Amino acid sequence: MKTHYKVIIIGAGTAGIMTAAQLKKKNQDLTIAIIDASEQHYYQPAFTLVGAGAYDKKNTIRKTKDLIPKNVQWIRDWVGEVDAQRNLVYTQDGLQLTYEYLVVCPGLVNDLSLIEGLQDAVDKGVVCSNYIDPEYTWKSLQEFEGGTAIFTQPNTPIKCGGAPQKIMYLACEYFRKKGIDKETKVHFPIPGSVIFGVKPIAETLMKVIERNDIDFKPFHNPIKIDADQRKVYFKKMNMPSNNCIVISDGSVTIPDKEVIEMSFDFLHLAPPQVAPQFVKDSKLVNDAGWLDVDLNSLQHRKYVNIFGLGDVAGLPTAKTGAAVRKQVPIVVDNIIKLLQGDMATNKDYLGYSSCPLVTGYGKMVLAEFNYKNEFIPDPKLKQMLIFNSDKEHWRLWILKKHLLPYLYWNKMMKGEQV
Repeated sequence: MKTHYKVIIIGAGTAGIMTAAQLKKKNQDLTIAIIDASEQHYYQPAFTLVGAGAYDKKNTIRKTKDLIPKNVQWIRDWVGEVDAQRNLVYTQDGLQLTYEYLVVCPGLVNDLSLIEGLQDAVDKGVVCSNYIDPEYTWKSLQEFEGGTAIFTQPNTPIKCGGAPQKIMYLACEYFRKKGIDKETKVHFPIPGSVIFGVKPIAETLMKVIERNDIDFKPFHNPIKIDADQRKVYFKKMNMPSNNCIVISDGSVTIPDKEVIEMSFDFLHLAPPQVAPQFVKDSKLVNDAGWLDVDLNSLQHRKYVNIFGLGDVAGLPTAKTGAAVRKQVPIVVDNIIKLLQGDMATNKDYLGYSSCPLVTGYGKMVLAEFNYKNEFIPDPKLKQMLIFNSDKEHWRLWILKKHLLPYLYWNKMMKGEQV
């Protein structure tokens, strides 16, 4: 096997496959390797629908080997370390690979240890999560017979920040269809201050909250789960925390007035999410532990031959496949410029991301926005006769369930612009 490549890409997710495919379209002679041990590639945006019984999980899966672009080397291994000073990547199986340009896009990982008792609750089946096992979410919804249903999310960046509420809206409609809505109270405690950061979208979602009689609780950060007692504990985010008491064993006791205890019969939780360990251990990260890249060019702030994109990038926008779709052409263009002896002058990424917010079976709003949280709907939506994508629309559901998966597998994964 070759040990030196013009471009090494870490990660065979959306960002990695798209970057490799688009680079090859620009220059067939580039030697490119993708490092990723995952045998399967998932279309994760559909996990919300899987968790609500509206999509078959097997349709979200493809074999990684079938997606690797032609003449790109797939190295089936995990990265152990990146030595950016020496242009070296060490794999966990002991390979030492060198590169001229490095693209870091390994995604992120769930870290259940950041909420006390979460791992135990997952192991015991007390908590469900579309981020962990969407099929178990659907099973849990079907077995739920009424009571207190809580949906929540952590105080960390997560994939598609709107996902924890999408499954909640679908669950509310499912509870009505099942005839248990009168015996059910739905709560949505979250660390944030608003339902969504884009104003016209937030206005629509608050109507959905009201329609479903959801108890929306901002400033609630989940800190602990007691699986046996079926209780979840939240810390009030807007309360001062300098009066916490540190016990001799290093644990922290938070005064009762800052902690909210809630009992539950059903709990769906997005787990805390962090950068992979090799990224956190490297010199590539910012103070928050994410890849330190320029917000517009996606070039690393210290190492000019390294680029980062996708979920691992430290960008103040939502971590979505839609964001990747706009980031990849910027990275590809800048790498081509560097290969030609120019500077990475393409700074056209302005933070675009989008979140298809399913609000019930057969309806959705589409939040498209930038770094400034400005609502920027795609003009092409008008071709689908969608003129107000900040309002619920059945055609947006069709987009979510049918058109977007088709575009993903048949266009994006093949390096075509969409």
